[in-house]
Amino acid sequence: MPDQNVYEGVLIFAEQLDGKVSNVAYELIGKGRELAADLNTEVTAIVLGHNIGHLADDLAARGAQKVIVVDDPCLEHYTTEPYTSVIYHAIETFHPAIVLYGATAIGRDLAPRVSGRVHTGLTADCTKLEIDPDTKDLMMTRPAFGGNLMATILCPNFRPQMSTVRPGVMVKRPVDHEAKAEVLNWKPDLTPNNKFVEVQDVIRKVSEKMDIQEAKVLVSGGRGIGNAEDFSILEKLADTLGGVVAGSRAAVDSGWLEKDQQVGQTGKTVRPDLYFAIGISGAIQHLAGMEESGYIIAINKDASAPIFDIADVGLVGDWHAIVPALTEAIAAEQAAKEEN
Repeated sequence: MPDQNVYEGVLIFAEQLDGKVSNVAYELIGKGRELAADLNTEVTAIVLGHNIGHLADDLAARGAQKVIVVDDPCLEHYTTEPYTSVIYHAIETFHPAIVLYGATAIGRDLAPRVSGRVHTGLTADCTKLEIDPDTKDLMMTRPAFGGNLMATILCPNFRPQMSTVRPGVMVKRPVDHEAKAEVLNWKPDLTPNNKFVEVQDVIRKVSEKMDIQEAKVLVSGGRGIGNAEDFSILEKLADTLGGVVAGSRAAVDSGWLEKDQQVGQTGKTVRPDLYFAIGISGAIQHLAGMEESGYIIAINKDASAPIFDIADVGLVGDWHAIVPALTEAIAAEQAAKEEN
């Protein structure tokens, strides 16, 4: 068992791609500041890549009090071994009490590798993080049993305490361009070994659709839409409002939408300013992914649907009649404003 008195501070893995920090890293810094305040300590962000020194100021503006920059050509593209080696050596060198990663494709690959190398626990896909006021341990809450209940997990005997956190769950701090952070340009040993791989080409998926986690307006459909073709009606509403279409797990499982359009416990967590829930009953797994939306409008023919419990406005009726009429009214209002 490690001497826990040696471990102090909150370390955030600040994932970046092509010189741009991911939104979940900003969210983790925001939550990290809250956790650090409860522990009377500081938040450190560690960013890996090549030619990324400029990101230190960006991370400071988002709330990082210290920034560790690891700049090396072999870190230009994410590969498992060098990234794992750097984070492992950072933990062994700086002894953070808490390490947080985004539950992204990279975070989900990296975090368990580091966990195994450090010999500590890892709680995956957390939706809530708090400090136990008595023990000062990190309480990591995540869905369990298919999202039907929430489990709070502690790691009292090993350090650091580590978790991956779902994007869109935590809240970013306001940007403060006057904020400064202590910056350390760190050079750990990165001698290639037989686990290093060479990236010969990077092929990115090209999509004209906005990521649903970035959209300010989401028009989301569920099982009640009935078929893939009728999602075109939702598309018209979304286009009129400058938003994008999303859906429930039922819509994705039916093949009506792509997986990256899924909102909910097994999809993405979203916080748009305006969320339309159309033909969605409101199962707890879906609510967990969108209940923090700014304004929720629910349309469902079942007046007892749970979605109405969290909706700001609820419309009971046939969505086939309501949505086209709503789209037409919004378009007419927009046209009138343009004329004036």
